[in-house]
Amino acid sequence: MSTILDDPSPQIAARVAAERERHGWSLADLAERSGVSKAMLSKIERQETSPTAVILLRIATAFGLTLAGLLETPTRTAARLLRAQDQPRWKDPATGYVRRQIFQSADNPLELVEVHLPAGARVALPAASYAFIRQVVWLMSGSLHIHEGSETCALSAGDRLEFGAPADVEFHNPGAKPCRYLVALVRQ
Repeated sequence: MSTILDDPSPQIAARVAAERERHGWSLADLAERSGVSKAMLSKIERQETSPTAVILLRIATAFGLTLAGLLETPTRTAARLLRAQDQPRWKDPATGYVRRQIFQSADNPLELVEVHLPAGARVALPAASYAFIRQVVWLMSGSLHIHEGSETCALSAGDRLEFGAPADVEFHNPGAKPCRYLVALVRQ
């Protein structure tokens, strides 16, 4: 099973270090490009902390990757069939949201991600994380408020929202139960 729910530190540390080395960047270079402190980056690479989704997105964006591209490198030899239990999962330590990478391929710009967002949880993402992608969110269950720039959309089960130009975004589950949504994104 490909999951990093329980202890993501080794896999994330290895990916951040590998990407940094591939780019020929020092920790200071990555800190400057990502807006994540050099101390935090060092802790991530030494497996002393489990970074949040926001921190990982800033790092991924600095490398020109999506979050999925940072968490797990897409391969050209991926199986056409990937059973549910083998789809990578990651849990955000700050909010408890769980993301399952349904589809990712080096040969296809489409990515599909299922997210379970706990009741009351909020995840704020910087505009920079949308610089290399186009995205649509489809709410499968629960309720979800998406604050995109100065606009707020309240979604109910079955609703979908296509994102506009890159803007700061906040996902908020105002309900008393977890919500579940699908993110379809295309890497540009």
